[in-house]
Amino acid sequence: MAVRAIKKGIYAVGAIDWDRQLFDELIPTPQGTTYNSYLVEGSEKTALIDTVDPSKTSNLMDNLEETGLKIDYIIANHAEQDHSGSILAVLKKFPDAVVVTNPQCKKLLKSFFQFSDEKFHVLEDGESISLGDKTLKFIFTPWVHWPDTMVTYVEQDKILFSCDFFGSHLATSQLYAPDAALLLVYAKRYYAEIMMPFRPMIKTNLQKIDNLDIEIIGPSHGPLISNPSEIIKLYSMWVSDETLPQVILPYVSMHDSTRIMVDYIVEALINRGIEVKPFNLSKVEIGELLTALVDASTLVMAAPTVLTKPHPLLAQTIYLINLLRPKLEYGAIIGSFGWGTMMEKEIKELLSNLNIEYHETVLIKGIPEDKDFQDLNNLADQILKTME
Repeated sequence: MAVRAIKKGIYAVGAIDWDRQLFDELIPTPQGTTYNSYLVEGSEKTALIDTVDPSKTSNLMDNLEETGLKIDYIIANHAEQDHSGSILAVLKKFPDAVVVTNPQCKKLLKSFFQFSDEKFHVLEDGESISLGDKTLKFIFTPWVHWPDTMVTYVEQDKILFSCDFFGSHLATSQLYAPDAALLLVYAKRYYAEIMMPFRPMIKTNLQKIDNLDIEIIGPSHGPLISNPSEIIKLYSMWVSDETLPQVILPYVSMHDSTRIMVDYIVEALINRGIEVKPFNLSKVEIGELLTALVDASTLVMAAPTVLTKPHPLLAQTIYLINLLRPKLEYGAIIGSFGWGTMMEKEIKELLSNLNIEYHETVLIKGIPEDKDFQDLNNLADQILKTME
């Protein structure tokens, strides 16, 4: 990615990773990603805001060479290696540069790299640094999504360099998103997969940036955002306690007993005017399921029993949901077994982080019969009552 001007004296100098399909060996990134690094040139000093993943260090260094600018400050908004992984290379080229960061980030950077204390300027929350005709203001935003995260605001240009806040895993050759609707889809997915466990802290940190006059948001991943109010409004909705009357239904079936139950409950919910989104765990891309959970009120889990436990595909999905802590209000368990099951107990234990109210469980032996279908109708009625 070549050097591109955002405003006078402010440049994008990061890298595009078109081929990255998995982040942290966990999160699918079907549209690739970017590692955004920004250069702010003042009349007296120049600051580099974040670096790039180590795999793209050469791209960053080529871009810095192209600008011909001397770097005085390296702003470390976050210590994770996809942000900080090229700091040593930048310091080697600009040995007089100082790493500007917060106390938590300094500790983490020193654990990842061999830094001496004199290379750091440690900030206080709300502190500013002058570059001459440009001023950088630093606001600590802990747990968005690590304890060390902060954002950098260029006061004169009204640009918020937001670190992982408002990011998206979306590779594009354009500085701004070519399709605003597509950007919001991937921003929601990014929130679901990375930010959702920290919903209460994000709510607090949204308030910390509320008084800023922001014209552009430059996140660490994905394209720049030219309509900040829209993404901030969406984040405010996602972190609120309000849910939508939706049923999310992850399921897996081995010999069709559970599949018959799933088909029946989906039809029963539709007939009651309830929005339901089933996800076949043997086929679904997990990010789509997690994104659907951002707003939903109800989770219905369906699986057959394997050695008295829930099928492993459902178990690993529930484990991940438990870690991400969506704001669900209600849950239900349906499924089948042959000779015995402890599935209800196991699932509820796997979801111990979630404060949800459970509807009546429907577990059947073998193929569903008339009584089982009536139980599923009763479950659909229970779900309807919570949504009226």
